[in-house]
Amino acid sequence: MGTSTDVVEKVETKLKPPTLWKVVFHNDDYTPMDLVIAILMKIFKHNESSAKAITLEIHNTGAGIAGLYTHEIAEQKVHDAIYLARENGAPLKITAEEDE
Repeated sequence: MGTSTDVVEKVETKLKPPTLWKVVFHNDDYTPMDLVIAILMKIFKHNESSAKAITLEIHNTGAGIAGLYTHEIAEQKVHDAIYLARENGAPLKITAEEDE
């Protein structure tokens, strides 16, 4: 009779960290700077100093990054921030873009 041979194959799985997405605020001529600062502090947990610095960057360059997050968290923060802006009558544009 024959013999039985068991083969055990070892497979290594390498996990890579999730892709990060940047949340970008875009400048407009209608949204008050105080509202942008408030949103950065409330939704993105910036302190007043960093919120003001990001707001000035948005104003001076046309856009500024509020933070880097996994895709799902970035999308939720965009949604929450836009909702807060609309609640206050502001047309603020905020997007989530894959970080390079």
